[in-house]
Amino acid sequence: MPSISSNKPYRIGRSKTGLGLFATRKIKKGTKIIRYFGPMLDSKNKKHEEIDNKYLFEINNRWTIDGSVRKNIARYVNHACRPNAESDVNSRKRKVVIRAIKTIQPGDEINYDYGTDYFKIFLKPIGCKCDHCEKKRAKKRAEARAEKLRLKLKAEKKAAKKAEKKATKAAKTARAPKRNAASVLTGKVVANAHARGTGKPTRTKAARTKPLSPRAASSGRARRAS
Repeated sequence: MPSISSNKPYRIGRSKTGLGLFATRKIKKGTKIIRYFGPMLDSKNKKHEEIDNKYLFEINNRWTIDGSVRKNIARYVNHACRPNAESDVNSRKRKVVIRAIKTIQPGDEINYDYGTDYFKIFLKPIGCKCDHCEKKRAKKRAEARAEKLRLKLKAEKKAAKKAEKKATKAAKTARAPKRNAASVLTGKVVANAHARGTGKPTRTKAARTKPLSPRAASSGRARRAS
């Protein structure tokens, strides 16, 4: 690990992504923290085009800084989607400086946004591990757990309601035969009562007797008179 002068406001330390650069004292907003440097690569040089590593810092279409050299302490400054610093690029002087965009407290990790291209190539495939993205993922996980619990409780409530409905139906079915038997028995009693004359008779003996003819009736009355 490269040595750093004690008068510098930063140190190399262990980070979530490996090694990182941390503030050793308060760094005010606008302060130039550290320079990003290394060999200059010319896009017109075919040999330079063969060089490829994750520490390449493109200044413009032609010039790129190869920051993979050990003395480049700025290479330990990690990416963040909500950074506390930024890269100040001077294309004319081919110079890049990391500058604070907010006050950085002692112990805070120094970070800046690497840009869209770097993010898509190197960070997106493995997932960004900055604090902002970690909190976002944690929030999504919490929301997913809450939604899963909500659906579970909803399913349990639905199952309980279904079971209660089934039990009620079973109870009604169990009571139904008793009521049917009583109804059948009552029906028989009523039918018998009608047959015995306690209700409306279906046909009496008088109704079954044939009426007498007028001649027979007159003969009968004459015999009774004599």
